[in-house]
Amino acid sequence: MYDLIIKNAKQIDESVTDIAIHHGKIVAIASSIIDQSERVLDLQNKHYVSAGWIDSHTHCFARSPIYHDDPDLIGVKAGVTAVVDAGSIGAVDADEFYQLAQQASTHVYSFLNISKIGLLRQSELADIQDIDVPLFDEALAKYPDFIIGIKVRMSRSVVGKNGIFPLVKAKEMQKKSGLPLMIHVGNNPPELDEIADLLTKGDIITHCFNGKPNQIFDKQNKLRGSIKRAIERGVILDVGHGGESFSFSVAERAKCLDIYPNTISSDIYSKNRLQGPVFSLANVMTKFICLGYSRKRIIDSVTKNVAQVLQLKNKGVLSVGYDADLTIFDIRQQTVSLLDSEGEVRQSDEQFVPLASIVADEKNHLIRIEITEEGSKNELRISN
Repeated sequence: MYDLIIKNAKQIDESVTDIAIHHGKIVAIASSIIDQSERVLDLQNKHYVSAGWIDSHTHCFARSPIYHDDPDLIGVKAGVTAVVDAGSIGAVDADEFYQLAQQASTHVYSFLNISKIGLLRQSELADIQDIDVPLFDEALAKYPDFIIGIKVRMSRSVVGKNGIFPLVKAKEMQKKSGLPLMIHVGNNPPELDEIADLLTKGDIITHCFNGKPNQIFDKQNKLRGSIKRAIERGVILDVGHGGESFSFSVAERAKCLDIYPNTISSDIYSKNRLQGPVFSLANVMTKFICLGYSRKRIIDSVTKNVAQVLQLKNKGVLSVGYDADLTIFDIRQQTVSLLDSEGEVRQSDEQFVPLASIVADEKNHLIRIEITEEGSKNELRISN
C-alpha cells in the first residue's frame, strides 16, 4: 500500500507518468501504476511535476530586524519545498533560528553568516570583532544538518574599511568544514576582480547578474577576466535576484556569451515578496523564459543543480529512491509583465504557476501536501 499515487503527471519533457510515494520516498515511476493507495492525485495529463523546487537564497528568519519572512509563505505555499536562508543569522542566533525552522512545513536550511550578529545591522562586517571563530565553529558542529553553508557579504556598506579581509577570513573558516561558501557581491570596494581571484571550486557568487558598476562585465561590456577564470575553476554563479541585484540587460548579455547561472534563486524576503520585484521564486523563474532559457534549464536550476551545489542528499531529482519532495505546477500560456531590479520591464508569453508542494518528512517517514491558492482555483484535489 502506497502513501500517495500521483497519476498522469507531465514531466518537463512532456512525457506522462505515474509516481508512487511510500514512507517519504519515491518508490515507483511508471507509465501506469495500479492504484494501491488511499490517496490519489490525478493530474489528468495537464499539470507538470518536477523534483521539489529549492530556493537557495532567501531570508526567512522571522525575527530578523532587517530581512525576514515566514518560511512557508515563500516555501510550500509558493511551490517551493526547501528554502535556504542566506546569512540572516550568525552564530548568536543559530539556536533560535533552528527551533523556528523545525516548526515549518517547508524544509529550511541556513548559510551561517561569518559575523556572529548576522544581519542585525547592514554593516555586520565593519567590526572585525564580530567574527568569532570559536563560536562559529561551535554552531556548525551543533547543527550539521541545518547549517549547510557559509555566507559572507562583500560590498562597501557591509565591510566598511575592512576591504577584502572578511573574505580572506571566510576562506580560512571554510577550510575546516568544507561547506559551500556563498559570496554576496555588490557595490565596490572591494573590487569584484579582487573577490573573484580568491574564490575556488564550489564557491558561490550570488547576485551574479546585478547591474551595479561592480558587475561581471567591465566598462567595455566585456566579461571580466577574473570572472572567466573563476568560472573555469568551477566557481558557481547564483542569481539571487533581490530588490537591487538582477538586471535583464546583464543576464541577456551573459546568455549571448553562453554564460548561464548554475542556480536560480530569489533573495526573497517580506518586502520584495509583497512589493516586488521578486514576488516569488516562480516569478523569478518566469523571467528566464523571456530571456530565452529552455524550460528544462530553468527547472534544473532550481532542483538538481541546487541539490548538487549545496550537497543536499536525496533531493533535487525525480527518481526512485529520492525524497518525495515534489512541485506540481502549470506553465500558463498568458502574457505577463516582469520587472527587474533596474526598473526595466520585459514581457513573457508563458509563466510558471505552482499548484502544490509535496514534502517528505524524513523523521516520521510521512509526506505533507500543500495545495497553493492557484492549485485550489484549478480544483486540484487529493482523492481519499
